[in-house]
Amino acid sequence: METEPDAHRADELATLARTVREGVGRLNWRMRSEAGSPAPGPAALAVLSRLYRGGTHTPGELAEAERIHPQSLTRILASLAEREWITRTPDPADGRRSLIEITPAGLRELRTYSIARENWLAAAVERTLSPTEQELLRLAAGLLTRIADS
Repeated sequence: METEPDAHRADELATLARTVREGVGRLNWRMRSEAGSPAPGPAALAVLSRLYRGGTHTPGELAEAERIHPQSLTRILASLAEREWITRTPDPADGRRSLIEITPAGLRELRTYSIARENWLAAAVERTLSPTEQELLRLAAGLLTRIADS
């Protein structure tokens, strides 16, 4: 019995999705372990990174952008504020909301953690991949970012 083309394509995409998920997961785990010092959790790092890249946000904007439940975000923001990595100020346009901004200390923490991971990754790419493979990885990284942002 021959598999229909649509079913075959769906199987191929499922296999590709599993392979990408496993590869990204293993790479993320390895970079976390190579970073050295313990880091804030992935959600806290995502929030700090979003604030660094996008500037001031409301909690609702952060929750939506990072796809985090508001209750979970409340705990993350409390932890970041306790460490003085973010500030929370009243929104002048709507006093019921607050504005969240990364502090210099939060930026230092984000950069310290990111630099350690990026240094390990750059060295691993250099020793493991050929120049052609490095170019393919550059293209794949852009595609992964597009998928994540979709």
